[in-house]
Parts: sequence; C-alpha cells; structure tokens
Amino acid sequence: MSARKLGTVASRGLQLTFIALVTAHICLGWGYHILWNCLLLLLAYAVVTVANRWGGAPDSPRVAREPLEVAPPVTGRWSALNSPADRTPSHGVHGHGQTYAIDILAEQEQEQEQEPKPEPEPKPGARPAFRWLWPVARRPQDFPAFDAPILAVADATVVRVVDGQRDHLSRNSLAGLLYLMLVEGSVREMSGTHRILGNHIVLDLGHGTYAAYAHLRRGTLTVREGDRVHAGQLLARCGNSGNSSEPHLHFQLMDGPDPDAARGVPFTWQGIGVPRNGETFEAPPTVTART
Repeated sequence: MSARKLGTVASRGLQLTFIALVTAHICLGWGYHILWNCLLLLLAYAVVTVANRWGGAPDSPRVAREPLEVAPPVTGRWSALNSPADRTPSHGVHGHGQTYAIDILAEQEQEQEQEPKPEPEPKPGARPAFRWLWPVARRPQDFPAFDAPILAVADATVVRVVDGQRDHLSRNSLAGLLYLMLVEGSVREMSGTHRILGNHIVLDLGHGTYAAYAHLRRGTLTVREGDRVHAGQLLARCGNSGNSSEPHLHFQLMDGPDPDAARGVPFTWQGIGVPRNGETFEAPPTVTART
C-alpha cells in the first residue's frame, strides 16, 4: 500500500472512530470529557492534509513527466475551472490523483450568447449563474452540461466503472456551497473516493497512464470493466453525482488506476491545449462521438 493510500485510509478510520466514540459517549454516559474525542478528529485532518499535500519525491520518475497529448473528452463549447494551467495542484491538493485535474462546464452556443442583453432568468441553453441567496439549488437538468456526451480521449482499456449514484441538485448558491464544503464534502470524504468522484470511469491508456472521468450521469455509462474503447467513443453522459456543485466533467490523468494511491500526470488536449480558468474553448468539430 502506498504512503498516500495509507494516509487516506488512516484518516477515514480516525474520523469514523471519532463518530463512534461521540455516539458511545452520549448513549453510554462515559465519564471523560467529550472534547477529548476531538483529538482523533484533529489527527485525522492532520494525516489527510499531509497525504494530500505531498506530491511525491522530486526525483521520482512517476512525478516528473511531460504532458501527454490526448483528444478532448467533450464536444461543443465549454469553459474551464480549477485548471492546472493556472496552478498546480489545480484543486489545491495532490490527493486522489488531482494534481493536474481540470473541471469543465458546458456553455451556451455562441450565437445565443451574442444577444444584446440577458434576461433575469437564463435563456435556454445558458448556464445558470451563481446566486448568493435564491434559488438555493437548481435541478441538474437546468445546466447545459447535464447529459452532454463524454468521450474516450484515446484508444484504451476500461479498468474501473462505478455507477448507481444519484444526480443531486446543484450547490451553486452561498448556502448550497457552504453545505457542500462543511457537511456533504466531509461525509463523502469519510465514505470513500467513489462518493467523491460519483459515477466515474477510469481508462488504461497504456505506458502507465490512466484517465479518470468523474461526476457522470447515473445510468448512462456505456462501457464495462475490461472493454476496449477507441478515441472519440461515447463512454457516458455528464451528470452531477458525487462531490459536485453543478453538472460538469472532472477530468484527470494519473499514474495508477486507484485515485487514492495515484499521482497526477499532466495532459494537453489536441487542438486546444490546456484552457485557463474562465477560458472558453470549442472542441474541434472533427471530434465526434462514436458508439
């Protein structure tokens, strides 16, 4: 077991032990002060912080790698968020193989966006903006990314398929975001990586590189473990499962099939490069979904 995997498992175990001890303390009336249990929680966060911040030995051949060029995983017009073009680790941590991960959000078509003045409510096809107060949450169907086709970035073998998790409401309001960060995110972290990534697929691209697609729509995954896929082939559709604020695709390359143990691998998309935060890009029209 790798050091990162061991740290992640230990942290989850400490958090679950904390919950069990607090429950036992309340139910059984144990004599010691309940705040002593918080030491376990503090230790859990210290362990996971060290594990997530550690990027590996500087001279490790698994860490120092050139960006791998692959095809875009989507078609149409999208924008980037949490991009490795702006900083690494892109999501603030190395954990779960996220060092070079990127989030992408579908945007409305250019001709719609050129209309002179937006209405108070988003036009059909537009991505709803973040709201401070209301609405607290929106249906995933209100976002253009929901149900968008997700494609294989290269010829590969499917090594991991996780489906069955629901596509929840958005968390793109202040109250929703606080709930995601302070409550839901912690519960998902304790529950395991599959609860963070939601419905997801991992592909073996060969030569020690793996591609992960997260937050996929339940029931739309078209492949099974062991399947051989080709670049541009339809894998699933974009959803809002897992630790997600709104429907989007979380994409990353890594050096192993298990996100808990893997390190991130840099990538670049053919014809696009690596879009920066807020940058809108159009996937090349030559890329089409193949079934």
